[in-house]
Amino acid sequence: MRSVYAKILLWCFATLVLSLAAFAAVSVFRAMHSRAALMDPGRVDAMLLEDAAAAYESGGQAQLAGYMDHLNRGLAGRRYLTDAQGKDLVTGEDRSAWFDAVGRKWGVPRHTGGRFIVVQSSLDGRYRLVVVNDTPLDLTVYIPFYLLILAAVALVCWILAVNIASPLRSLARTVDRFGAGDLSVRVNLTRKDEIGELGRAFDRMAERIGTLVAAERRLLQDISHELRSPLARLSFATELARTAEDREAAVARMKKEIHRLTDLVGALVQMTRAEGDPSANLPELVRIDELVAGVVEDCRLEADARGCGIVMKAGDPVTLRGDEELLRRAVENVLRNSIRYTPEGSLVEVSLETACNTVRIAVRDYGPGVPDWALAKIFQTFFRVDDSRDSATGGAGLGLAITKRAIHLHHGNVWAENAAPGLRVRIELPLAA
Repeated sequence: MRSVYAKILLWCFATLVLSLAAFAAVSVFRAMHSRAALMDPGRVDAMLLEDAAAAYESGGQAQLAGYMDHLNRGLAGRRYLTDAQGKDLVTGEDRSAWFDAVGRKWGVPRHTGGRFIVVQSSLDGRYRLVVVNDTPLDLTVYIPFYLLILAAVALVCWILAVNIASPLRSLARTVDRFGAGDLSVRVNLTRKDEIGELGRAFDRMAERIGTLVAAERRLLQDISHELRSPLARLSFATELARTAEDREAAVARMKKEIHRLTDLVGALVQMTRAEGDPSANLPELVRIDELVAGVVEDCRLEADARGCGIVMKAGDPVTLRGDEELLRRAVENVLRNSIRYTPEGSLVEVSLETACNTVRIAVRDYGPGVPDWALAKIFQTFFRVDDSRDSATGGAGLGLAITKRAIHLHHGNVWAENAAPGLRVRIELPLAA
């Protein structure tokens, strides 16, 4: 059987049947033992025989009849007093057949003809007390109790089966829907047992797969959208290289477009990895002050080429836990963006300080800034205040988007504000990131 529901019910009912059989066997054994004990001449019958014989000897047949009637009304079964030959001393009937039924083994109970019979002999051998219990061992009196037990246990078994099988069936339906392409479906089990843990593990896996698939789809969409213009220019440059007189200039234009395509694809892939595969970035202890200082030194050559400078103000050493490469890329994108927009002869200011278990990094330029309505949008993918995609006016619009996603992966925050003049970008990271 492949159904967990049916297996649980089958095993529970099998256990119930075996339990009832054992209970019935014990009941029979105890009943027989109890009857045998009650008919033990050493306990009751010997004393009753003496009393009955005394009643007969003192009052004759009439007094014996009254005494025996009193016994038969108060005790289970029927009792008879006979002489040594088996003649009933009350009615005169012959009871000797019962002697043969018990094998003339006085005091030993025998079950015969659906009845329990005990014949007790007096010490002088003159009298016999015959005890006949006509009530058979009838198990039908226990049937209502058995049925009640059966119903109660069956209800418990059904509840147990439903409690186990229902969430498994729900999980199976969810897995089918997830496999059919519905990546948003979740189990959402609140149970605290192994089944609940299985459901939560599936939800975590589904969340992870959904993030990866969404990132892959976004990457394909971004690439298909952003590669159209560079490819068109590259196609035009190729045609020029084939037909133009100045082929060196055409080749240089092709190399320029190829370089832009390479940078664009690299930025897209890095952004997708940062967003879609955060578990691949193993956290490590990072000296954030040294990291920022290294980025500043790496960007000085680019700043010198544009005729501007970089100054940095940092306090005490600061260490946090995170992915060093992602943090480096985040700070570098902000700094290079500021260098690109700061005017010639001005400075880009970088500061680093700690406060309230956080490290705060600020990068300010003295460029034109951005409109207030665009302060939040500049961190969106491919958003640019200037609609052109020329590298001289800001590139493809991916740098700050990568910064935002990298900082959010470290449970931090990044925002921009106009500094009048210029733009200031602030990064805040928790020291326990």
